[in-house]
Amino acid sequence: MMKLNFITEELIYHKSPQELTAMIYEKFIQNIDEAVIAIQHSDYFTANEKIKQCNDILYRLGIGLTYQAGIIAEQLDTLYNYMSERLIRANLKKDTFILCEVQQMMKKLSNAWNEVLKATPKVTSSLRKNKLSSYEQHISIILS
Repeated sequence: MMKLNFITEELIYHKSPQELTAMIYEKFIQNIDEAVIAIQHSDYFTANEKIKQCNDILYRLGIGLTYQAGIIAEQLDTLYNYMSERLIRANLKKDTFILCEVQQMMKKLSNAWNEVLKATPKVTSSLRKNKLSSYEQHISIILS
């Protein structure tokens, strides 16, 4: 798993939306790890912040869904909403078991996403916009 501490706008600019989604999934998993450690050390403020960041990630992933893609977008939306509800419960109870449950769901999703990325040829556009798309702008906020 890649640590996402040094994300620049330039790095984001050179990634496809699919690659950015993979990076977001990794950031989510990393935040859960940090929240669990914080709870184990009774650092509830940090745990709360990390869990809130995870919910923010889920919200932004939901915004980025393209419903014209079909049923998969609806299923992802349902999964993101479920995970968000579980995170809220975990945060209220400071329950590391629930956090690990949600993290495992995201790991499975991330692994599947990465497999699809490997199997799909990367398409680069010579007409890349000078400005970041709105999806990429949302991602840059999450990853920074």
